Parts: sequence; C-alpha cells; structure tokens
Amino acid sequence: MALDQLKAFLTTMQNDPALRDSVLAASTADDVAKIGHGLGYEFSGDELLRLSGQKVGRVTVTKQETPGEYN
Repeated sequence: MALDQLKAFLTTMQNDPALRDSVLAASTADDVAKIGHGLGYEFSGDELLRLSGQKVGRVTVTKQETPGEYN
C-alpha cells in the first residue's frame, strides 16, 4: 500500500540527515516521490500532498506554496 510506503520513507528520512537535506532541497512533491522511488519506496507526489499538515513520527508534512513566477 502506497501510504505505508510513504510513512516508511518519512520514518527513514527523519533518521538520515543526507536524505532529509535532499528532500528539503526538492522543488516538488513529485521530486520527493522520485527520491523515494530511487530508494525502493512506492508513493506518488499526490499521496505526499494528501498528508500535508499531518505528522509522521518526528516529521510534519508541509505543502510549500510557491508563487507561479518562481516555478
């Protein structure tokens, strides 16, 4: 199930400073999903966005609003 995969990824991320830095540097939720996919986790950017505002372990998922002229 993708939600379980996403939660496992976020749990791994909270204990891996290099992974956390990569995720924080990502521009979009899809970019974060690609990072996760590269590590064997299966979830989509949309699934990540649906967790916005929720806490998984020590990680709080927050959607960043970026003005269109910066995309």
